[in-house]
Amino acid sequence: MPRLVLWRLVAVGAVCLAAACGPPSARPESDGIPSTATATATGSATATKPAYAVPPTGGPGYSAALSARLLSPDSAPPGFDVEIATTMSPDAGDHRPGVADSCAGGMIPLLSAARLTGTPSAMAAAVLSLDAGPDSLWVGSEVLRTYADDGARRAMTDLRTLVGRCPTVVSPGGEDTWRFAVTPGPRLGDESVHVSCRMTSGPHTLGCDGLLVRVGTTLVVVKEEGNEPGGERYLVPLAEAAVRRYQATGSGTA
Repeated sequence: MPRLVLWRLVAVGAVCLAAACGPPSARPESDGIPSTATATATGSATATKPAYAVPPTGGPGYSAALSARLLSPDSAPPGFDVEIATTMSPDAGDHRPGVADSCAGGMIPLLSAARLTGTPSAMAAAVLSLDAGPDSLWVGSEVLRTYADDGARRAMTDLRTLVGRCPTVVSPGGEDTWRFAVTPGPRLGDESVHVSCRMTSGPHTLGCDGLLVRVGTTLVVVKEEGNEPGGERYLVPLAEAAVRRYQATGSGTA
């Protein structure tokens, strides 16, 4: 299924763009997202991994203090690798698509919770991966967003509204169909939602589900990135571990 593999490679690459991994010089070539993509298509890869450490510096907006509150290999469920992002793509800001905006491909990042409305005061992100078996590598992400006001609650409300208005999006060429739904999430934090996200191309389907948990004025988001059906089963234990980690590591966000 070459087209599906290509889509997954694009999805994995998007993780490294939206939660841009550290510079290649900071890690072996075989330990970055490019190697993850190769393992997905051709089988598991083995490599010597560097010791885990929070990068002290990064691009504009990078916060080592907030990044230290992300999951680590020790706090994540067993078997998961964690790679902290050193640059972040911005969220959508104050632009909230209205009823006049079409349910087109440009809406997919907002509908899948890859981006959110509003402007966080700080963000931190990491790529998560799990060698789930022969020829199977699960890839996902964690993003922390802190807000100076009620932005976390508004972002969740906007997400529910957008998905309610655009539950289905068809690619411009008609080859791919995206389907979204929002349901209550697990009993974590002050509130949570589960975003169901499925991309269908011909007879093949990939999952891009996400869990958003609001803890006060912070959103803890874990997502899968173009995995085989059933990959969403990892989201709840990841979210539970991510919330525990965030709550156990203090209240600073700088």
